[in-house]
Amino acid sequence: MLRCFALVIGLTLAVAARADEPRVLTTIKPLQLIAAAALDGIAEPELLLPVGASPHSYALRPSERRALEQAQRVYWVGPELELFLEHLLKSRDTDVALMHAAGVTLRPLGSGHADEHAEEDHGHDEHEHQQHAHAEEHGHGHDHGGTYDAHIWLSPTNAVAIARAMAADLASLFPEHSDRLGANITRFEEQVMQLDSRLQKRFEPLAGKPYFVFHDGYGYLEDHYGLRARGIFSLSHEVQPGARHVAQLRERLQEAGPSCVFSEPQFTPRLIESLTAGLPVRSAALDPLGGDAPVTAQGYVEFLTTLSDDLAGCLESL
Repeated sequence: MLRCFALVIGLTLAVAARADEPRVLTTIKPLQLIAAAALDGIAEPELLLPVGASPHSYALRPSERRALEQAQRVYWVGPELELFLEHLLKSRDTDVALMHAAGVTLRPLGSGHADEHAEEDHGHDEHEHQQHAHAEEHGHGHDHGGTYDAHIWLSPTNAVAIARAMAADLASLFPEHSDRLGANITRFEEQVMQLDSRLQKRFEPLAGKPYFVFHDGYGYLEDHYGLRARGIFSLSHEVQPGARHVAQLRERLQEAGPSCVFSEPQFTPRLIESLTAGLPVRSAALDPLGGDAPVTAQGYVEFLTTLSDDLAGCLESL
């Protein structure tokens, strides 16, 4: 009886201590994974957007608004990605936009793909054109002339810079854990750089292998490892090819010969089948948001490993 009472008291005190510690909230899963590495053994970062939700345009539920209000720190990429948050965070001083954190290297959106976008073929339907115009008008990063690619977490060196920025900021929230934060970041950097070395060797012989992606979201990864997609079917998750455009995409796939077509969870299997039926292509899926990655100190490394395995595995089979 006394043992049960002691257990209940212990759990109650643990819950109370957890309630008193600063709440750290990240908008997307990759940032949560990096924060989990920084906060290993200190606290557990929470996630604002549901796994699979597009950060480009999202409507917060009441519970998510409350989480945003109650967090002592909110980490987001910035309005270049999570535009819907800009007005909600404007009156608060708890957010840290990581797009321009120290050490983060930015790339112009679409750089290296200016002549390769399958999306730019003439003849896509008017509705699709209007959607792109709407996205550009509201700053979603589709202007190749001067907007930067917001998918910063797909560069290993950027991931390390993000982790360092988080740790420097978190030291004020968890002053008693400054040594632990430093040790966590050192370990994270070592793990990421070891993985990076392995991936450099794996991707080196794959440069020039033909592949197509549905979403212009892999530029940082491609730049880092010397890869380049033959075509990008859509500049954003929100715009999917119309029927006329699908026919044009099939022509490009036929011209490429044996190649890989990488879909994402947001795109329907029927679209993939209609594009690839009867063609000498291999289909595989990529998840740039790491929906299945565990939220642990090793979560980001596992996420990048899985993404790279999926990409390299298909290219190696050609």
